[in-house]
Amino acid sequence: MTKHRLLHSLPLAAFGALLLAGTPAAAQQQGAADAGEIRIGFLSQTPEPPPYVANPDEPPPDDGLAGAALAIADNNTTGKFLKQSFLLDSVEVPPDGDAAAALRELAGRGGRFIVVDAPGATVEALAKLPEARGLLILNANAPDDSLRGAACAPNLLHVAPSRAMLADALGQYLVKKRWPRWFLVTGRRPEDRLYADAVRRTAKRVGAQIVAEKEWTADSDLNRTAEAEIPVFTQVKSYDVLVVADEVGEFGDYLSYRTADPRPVAGTQGLVPTVWHRTHEQWGAAQLQSRFKAAAKRPMTARDHNGWTAVRVVGEAAARARTSDPDRLIAFIQSPDFTMSAFRGVPFTLRSWDGQLRQPVLLAADRSVVSVSPQEGFLHPRTELDSLGYDQPETLCNTRGKKTP
Repeated sequence: MTKHRLLHSLPLAAFGALLLAGTPAAAQQQGAADAGEIRIGFLSQTPEPPPYVANPDEPPPDDGLAGAALAIADNNTTGKFLKQSFLLDSVEVPPDGDAAAALRELAGRGGRFIVVDAPGATVEALAKLPEARGLLILNANAPDDSLRGAACAPNLLHVAPSRAMLADALGQYLVKKRWPRWFLVTGRRPEDRLYADAVRRTAKRVGAQIVAEKEWTADSDLNRTAEAEIPVFTQVKSYDVLVVADEVGEFGDYLSYRTADPRPVAGTQGLVPTVWHRTHEQWGAAQLQSRFKAAAKRPMTARDHNGWTAVRVVGEAAARARTSDPDRLIAFIQSPDFTMSAFRGVPFTLRSWDGQLRQPVLLAADRSVVSVSPQEGFLHPRTELDSLGYDQPETLCNTRGKKTP
């Protein structure tokens, strides 16, 4: 069973009180949009964590959705001057639920813009549905490089950075710090191996060397055994930094301060490439952080910020193109004229060849933002942002065309 929620122009202090959608007939009546109403669907599906992973910091139940809800309020603040109104239609799909049916419901209620916060396989399957041909699907969370490559689609836009972008952002900084020798530790999950593949690609691009590799396969309770196991596991040839690929957080948090040699940890744990961090305050981010805390009663997460950015893509396009017509908005978003700000220093633009939103990447430790990539000195003939991830000559996407930019 899916959960349905509608959010219209609620006051910021009350945006958490989401309205329940009614019957399909009632929803269609509500969705009889006037010329100025823009309905944005939000489809979320969070996979169950593996049973052997204990997460002391459970994600909030509205993770991602809260950011999208704040963006709806932001869109409506600007939209009222242009006689535009924005409505968020949210569907939560269980891990074993039918995401395709949920997308059909959202589209049936008039949503032409669908933000999808779900695993990569779900995003790929939804973009291929016949019902998705007239939609713009905004991938808010899946980092899979294949979605920007062989599995790309002309109706699919990527708000979240890819694994290649995240790895390049980290690799540039490590090389800048003169830490070019890496010890790569990979978890047991397929996602971990994909992250490790991205790290290997980055090493070649930035002139680093992976001097040692190991796969983590231990089944022990690290709460009790980490002090004994990790020093033994990390006895390898000399290296500068341990790069960990553990996306679900099975073991990576236990590596810092326990390695055989005193070395920094980076990757999915330690120094982490991310779109957002609770301590980020530059370029007006402090103001967004404050508004989000006032509305959601908690700090903004990276998933929240991706949700916020995805909804703001539509709001920014509506304001700049001065239209509420979905076809014109989709065309404008995918044109070279589209740009938007997201509190990371430079405007975001869209790569025409794979649908990826260009963006800087923060490098953050637990309690501070350490740096922002692309790093100084990593040049590109078009924009330094294209030094992160797959560039136009490298793309494997054949369905969007390869025109510049």
